[in-house]
Amino acid sequence: MPRPEKLKLAEVLVEIKMSRAAFYRMRARGKAPKLIKLPNGQIRCRRSDLDAWWAENEIAA
Repeated sequence: MPRPEKLKLAEVLVEIKMSRAAFYRMRARGKAPKLIKLPNGQIRCRRSDLDAWWAENEIAA
C-alpha cells in the first residue's frame, strides 16, 4: 500500500495561489488545511487533507 503523499508548504502555496503571509493569517483564523510539523521544523500537508480543505471551501455555483 503506497504511503500518502505529503506536500511541502511551498507546493501548497503554489496550488492554492496564495502568499505565505496570507496563508499564515488564514491559519491563525483556523481556516487553513491541516499541517504536520516535522521534528526538523519543516511543514508538510497531506494530499488528502488539502483535497478535503478544497472540498469544504467550494462554493456551489
